[in-house]
Amino acid sequence: MRQRPRFPGPHAYDLVCHRPPRYSSRRGPAISTATVTAPAVELTGITKRFPGVVANRDIQLRVTKGQIHAIVGENGAGKSTLMKILYGMQRPDEGEIRVEGKPVAFHTPADAIAAGIGMVHQHFMLADNLTVLENVILGSEPRRAGVAVDFRAARRKIKEISDAYGLGIRPDVPVEELGVGDRQRVEILKVLYRGARILILDEPTAVLVPHEVDELFENLRGLVREGLTILFISHKLDEVLRVADAITVIRRGTTVASVDPKDMTARRLAELMVGSELPSPETRESTVTDTVVLSVRDLTVGGVDGRAIVEGVGFDIHKGEVLGIAGVEGNGQAELVEALMGIRPCTTGSLMLDGKDISGWSTLKRREGGIGYIPEDRHRHGLLLEAPLWENRILGHQTRRPNVKGPWIDRSGARADTRRIAEDYDVRTPGIDTAAAALSGGNQQKLIVGREMSGDPVLLIASHPTRGVDVGAQAAIWDHLRNARANGLAVLLISADLDELIGLSDSLKVILRGRIVADVDPANVTPEQLGSAMTGAGEAAAQ
Repeated sequence: MRQRPRFPGPHAYDLVCHRPPRYSSRRGPAISTATVTAPAVELTGITKRFPGVVANRDIQLRVTKGQIHAIVGENGAGKSTLMKILYGMQRPDEGEIRVEGKPVAFHTPADAIAAGIGMVHQHFMLADNLTVLENVILGSEPRRAGVAVDFRAARRKIKEISDAYGLGIRPDVPVEELGVGDRQRVEILKVLYRGARILILDEPTAVLVPHEVDELFENLRGLVREGLTILFISHKLDEVLRVADAITVIRRGTTVASVDPKDMTARRLAELMVGSELPSPETRESTVTDTVVLSVRDLTVGGVDGRAIVEGVGFDIHKGEVLGIAGVEGNGQAELVEALMGIRPCTTGSLMLDGKDISGWSTLKRREGGIGYIPEDRHRHGLLLEAPLWENRILGHQTRRPNVKGPWIDRSGARADTRRIAEDYDVRTPGIDTAAAALSGGNQQKLIVGREMSGDPVLLIASHPTRGVDVGAQAAIWDHLRNARANGLAVLLISADLDELIGLSDSLKVILRGRIVADVDPANVTPEQLGSAMTGAGEAAAQ
């Protein structure tokens, strides 16, 4: 007889009713367990240990075929490790995996793919120098006469999948030219191309605006109607409750609850995850002063083809002000940030920081002049993943104390300040010699926020500062931004989280096709109105 899943300790039963979880479909009547011969995936007693930490402990997970099963938990709870085990990237120390009732042992992702499991990672696995088509077929190239790659057949299949699920994929575009949202859709298509029947989606809505989320959810429901099973990992609890047929909660490496979303609220689910209420980004009192910190005038940024990606942008950010920039991914936000940081040259325009013209300054000089920078992609632009935390503390601040003493790197100063950041910003790590790659996404992000705040900036450029972090880390980052704003910091905030933009911003501008097209009052706009304005359809939201 199969044992019922075990949940650890009496604290779990304080939060969850004693009856077995009900799994039901929003697309029809509840599925009777008597009609299901075997679950799509079943994990029993999964345990995984790393030096100094137990990432997973006696995990129990049962996923019914043809459902969207959400897995939630704060960063560091063990979700990513569990999914890596299911996808063959890690091997469990204990426990059993069954796929459609059959025991399996995955040694590599290729084994999982062969079993019909595909994974779309939060941090994309794409080669920038290849086209979309080349990325999609890499390792699964169709052959003509057993020799040459059949690009025509591949292009036809990619178009069929893209059209069927509304992904809007252009197969011949180099990946390096794509925004984050387009990259995510390429990853989803890549998994579907390989014929996966069980999809693991890690934070799939992190870069989408509301109407795109609606489209994605319709696509997922279409996949489920065709018999696919989806494991949906997200920190957006309202979205989880909206799309999931079943939810499993993981806390501190072990399963604490399996619940029916119809019986849950976002606040209740947050309590299951982290033991506290769902945080709010709301900023109450105004701290905006009359002192202009950053003045941008007629900023234009050209692309490789000579066309303007950002055109005629201008704005001021005052001391104690958060200026939010709202826009659908790929409308010039990334290029605007790179131009402000000196990473990408401006075609025309002027930049004034604290009354000084910095248009010709290098990135390092702008850093030294008081610009802090939280990058959009922490792995590509924020961290050296294989380097220890104390070396990552130095990045971007390698000419200033406490990281240097004279012309030399001050190891002891950098190490001491890294310990302070870990304590002040709640970076959960075994020690400062731990590689950045070993930290959860939320702890990596808190390290970056702590590093940038520690440089005494006058201006902070925060690009998606809470992307892919749990509610606990999100609340901590919001608090740090609010406190810094109250102390006079000027902040340029770019985010795909519209609630975050509305809640934290003192003023909001909408960017569309590289131009500022609307000024919006955060106090009087809803996420739906803002999302509409971002697509050019919501003039009613603009002031």
